[in-house]
Amino acid sequence: MKTNRGISSHGNGNTISNNAVGDHARVMAPFATERTSAPVTDSMASAVQETWDIGIVTILSEELRAVCDELKLERHKEPGGLYFYRGEHSTPDSALRIVATQTQSQGQRSAMAALDNLRRHYAPRLWALVGVGGGIHDEYARIGNVIVSTEVVYYENRKINPLGDVRRRGEHRQAPAHVVHAVNAFFAERGTPARIHGQLASRSSQEFEVHPGLIGSGEAVIADRDSDIRRYLAHYNEKVLAVDMEAGGLSQYWQENSIHDEANPGWIVVRGVSDNADEKKGHAHHELAARNAAHVLRLMLPLLC
Repeated sequence: MKTNRGISSHGNGNTISNNAVGDHARVMAPFATERTSAPVTDSMASAVQETWDIGIVTILSEELRAVCDELKLERHKEPGGLYFYRGEHSTPDSALRIVATQTQSQGQRSAMAALDNLRRHYAPRLWALVGVGGGIHDEYARIGNVIVSTEVVYYENRKINPLGDVRRRGEHRQAPAHVVHAVNAFFAERGTPARIHGQLASRSSQEFEVHPGLIGSGEAVIADRDSDIRRYLAHYNEKVLAVDMEAGGLSQYWQENSIHDEANPGWIVVRGVSDNADEKKGHAHHELAARNAAHVLRLMLPLLC
């Protein structure tokens, strides 16, 4: 039987990135895992070898622009055509490496695809879903306020019986404990609600509130105050403060990736309230809500990482 003795190395040109010495020496090409069939490029390997702290997913262009402005991120194009926005943000304790991306479309599936792109190219230690949402609580979720959530109620699962009898079956997921502790510390230091000064120049004197609460998530754009979805969520838990179309995909992706050997990132949802999920729903307050959400994420970074 042949025995492989000696030195085995793996590299590109004169650069050796891995080596092994001894019996049966062998080297595995970096990051070629069973979970992705995509070819591993040099830039991809380089990015994953670096430490990336926060991976941000946005949906709308206003959301991505607000995150980039708040955190000073710059555009970067990966081989193959994917665009990411990267930068470094200093906190009192460390310098955080941050990468953001925008989904191709609204909805849970596109959010999960964006998370997979972030994982394959950058493997961040924390996922953050940042942007706008519809408020469904008259007192807390007013336009311009921000909801910080470590709990998601996915409301789409349901059974449809004869005569229009629909029985919804919610799925409830919570972020890992260290993220919950960080959010609790934020509100312990700033109060509940936390009161923050507005960020838009035209609204510099406006103060908005930040509330902890649950996010209801599904595939529906809700523009009806009497929607059965709103009634269901209010009955499910009175602390469901807002709705979106992506947080369910984030929590599902996190749960399904928890079986792998590597550390599973934590996650958080930060939603600025742009409308009240009623007949007045529109785009008028997207920029305000997106910028408030991005600002709150920046304030929380020293606690989250």
